[in-house]
Amino acid sequence: MKKPTLILLFATILGFILITVSLSLLFTEEKLTNAQTLPFFQRSKNDTDKADKNAKYAQNKPAAVAPERSLPIPENLSTLPRPNESPLFVERYAELIPEERISVQVYERCNKSVVNIDTRTTYNVFFLGEIDEPGAGSGVVLDKEGHILTNSHVVSKVDSVMVTFFNGESYPATLVGEDPITDLAVLKVRVPASDLYPVILADSSRLLVGQKIFAIGNPFGLERTLTSGLISSLNRSIPSRVEARSIKGLIQIDAAINPGNSGGALLDTQGQMIGINTAIASQSGGSHGVGFAIPANTVSRIIPQLIKNGKVIRGDIGIEAVRAIEQDSVRGLLIRSLVPDGAAVKAGLRGPKIVKVRFGMEVGFKIDWSVADIIVAVNGIETKKADDFTTVIDDHKPGDRIQLDIIRNGKRIQIPVVLE
Repeated sequence: MKKPTLILLFATILGFILITVSLSLLFTEEKLTNAQTLPFFQRSKNDTDKADKNAKYAQNKPAAVAPERSLPIPENLSTLPRPNESPLFVERYAELIPEERISVQVYERCNKSVVNIDTRTTYNVFFLGEIDEPGAGSGVVLDKEGHILTNSHVVSKVDSVMVTFFNGESYPATLVGEDPITDLAVLKVRVPASDLYPVILADSSRLLVGQKIFAIGNPFGLERTLTSGLISSLNRSIPSRVEARSIKGLIQIDAAINPGNSGGALLDTQGQMIGINTAIASQSGGSHGVGFAIPANTVSRIIPQLIKNGKVIRGDIGIEAVRAIEQDSVRGLLIRSLVPDGAAVKAGLRGPKIVKVRFGMEVGFKIDWSVADIIVAVNGIETKKADDFTTVIDDHKPGDRIQLDIIRNGKRIQIPVVLE
């Protein structure tokens, strides 16, 4: 065979191979380019590797999923139900940066779980008659039975409560129970189960300072507003609305919290509720301050009792009042008064005595504080403040046995007490 003929034959074969490969590549690229990028889902590892090497794959646009395509793999394993993504979210998902995707994802999943709470209290004012005082706050849906979680200070001592849901529907609510010490309360509304989207509680013992968090609430009545920030610190304490009590173990956050946010959800990046927003320490009274949230584990411990009993049943030690003192190198709580026939009296604890005294011809009475016991520890925990004492007692139930270290007549002794 002549040389020109061989060259022509090889050129024809090579051209055929090149055309075949090019068509194959075009077909493959067309197939990948049309793949729909769904929120909360990721491509297989092979597709992801290719996408990392070719910027084209980052420009995917939503398209119909081919019938033969396998089901997508969840991006994050979660117990949360799949949300009803808005069409715009699906369309724009590929355009959002990763941080935006998380923020939008959390809001899409959880905003329907947050409700707006409006309260009304009626006062009788001399010359003016009845005056209605409105109030507002936030709440979260606990279950499909219509239980709503909020702060005690939002609904305590009000005459009526209305709860407004994501769809604009409002329903009257009744107070199931409240615990002023932890500032938690539960309401109940009669709502179609299809309108209820319960939150998922996280394990707040696993939180870390620096975690990204999101708050959803109704500041100034602006329904289901999203703010974000970080966990600034953990295990903070603030005074409770109950005397000689404090709310402990709080989550400190830097997300914007304003009037109306109380009772709203604090969420992690998985859309799970890690706490209930409750207060802000601020000189201005606005969001320029330090926010605090009641951790989810406190919620999990308190809420079942509120639903069952309407209150939290704590052990009673039968001590009405104490006073912090420091004298003769002793720091503790001087017992000021005891409940007659209470647990402390039955255990043999002593309070002050009223003694008769003479002033010449006159007879009077005075309080002898020297005979009162001084509590210096409960179950081995020092009690330098009243809050130290009540915190330990509040963690026990009726029938629990605790041990007090007291100073009596200058000597330290131990006395067991069975709470009632």
